[in-house]
Amino acid sequence: MSRSLSRLDELRSRLDEINLQLLNLMSKRGAIVKEIGEIKKKQGVQKFDPVREREMLDQLVKHNTGPFDDETIRHLFKQIFKASLELQQDDHKKTLLVSRKDHPQDTVVMIGDVPVGNHRKAVVAGPCSVESEEQVRKVAESLKRQGLRLLRGGAFKPRTSPYDFQGLGEEGLRILRRVADEFGLKVVSEIVNPADIEMAVKYVDVIQIGARNMQNFELLKAAGSVRTPVFLKRGMSATVEELLFAAEYIVSRGNRQVILCERGIRTYEKWTRNTLDISAVPLLKQESHLPVFVDISHATGRRDILLPVAKAALAAGADGIMVEVHPEPAVALSDAHQQIDIPQFEKLISDLRQSGLLSESQDPASVASSGK
Repeated sequence: MSRSLSRLDELRSRLDEINLQLLNLMSKRGAIVKEIGEIKKKQGVQKFDPVREREMLDQLVKHNTGPFDDETIRHLFKQIFKASLELQQDDHKKTLLVSRKDHPQDTVVMIGDVPVGNHRKAVVAGPCSVESEEQVRKVAESLKRQGLRLLRGGAFKPRTSPYDFQGLGEEGLRILRRVADEFGLKVVSEIVNPADIEMAVKYVDVIQIGARNMQNFELLKAAGSVRTPVFLKRGMSATVEELLFAAEYIVSRGNRQVILCERGIRTYEKWTRNTLDISAVPLLKQESHLPVFVDISHATGRRDILLPVAKAALAAGADGIMVEVHPEPAVALSDAHQQIDIPQFEKLISDLRQSGLLSESQDPASVASSGK
């Protein structure tokens, strides 16, 4: 009995030694895999090579002498290959400038004197499209009354149909700037053409890049080449990872003032315009240091559920919301069904403040005068 126990202890000791040898070899293999991944990255080559994987598996099976059968060998090494591929991807993920691993502290984007991010809840509001100076002024008056500072409005409108209203262009930006200056507001407006960036920064305080242009890489590069903050919306069929890579295009060019926006994704659901991916908010906050907003208007396309959706967004950790407001939504030239009128907007803000999810004012002067 004692002899068999001695033999068992000996075999276990040998297993322990082999385990350590395997671990050492796996570590060496991992180091080589990471180096290969860096070379592939520089060459712009896909990290996963199915042909190479098949060749390695065939070679292993060819030299297999047992006791494991060929299928077991294939399965074991496929797991090793999978872990190696993930090692390459994780290593690349760590290098992203938008990653929280690179920058653990929350980024606060300064829009003039308006801070966005790091637990400061903000509201971006205004008409879908700039139609007239009177229209924009009515909305701006409402923002000013409520101590809100960020005025949105579309001057360039990428529309699904070429026959729909395309916006007033540069004149729309001029209107936004004049009205914003009159009421002490900051302008957020979408730019769709890289060639317009230089012109746009004369008028806007924030460059918006819409869902349809999230992967317009030349536009992303152009936005990264200026120092004007960028409001980047998630594409309607884009993954969270793709949104972060789109932001990386901007940040890698030197512009670190980027705000991410979840605006709903396209699904088979027909009762809302899009499906709000509320899980994207905590995911983005966890993976990235950039501020995160939710566009409650485009996410739903419905006025009747804006309040609970806004509450959900802010409760999930969003740094702010975007909402479309029009003095007379019924006659709006775009997105008439989803825009709310000024009384509805003011009630929305009041309800959010009463719930404690939104502070009383974004206006530094108002906060100072109130003693808060």
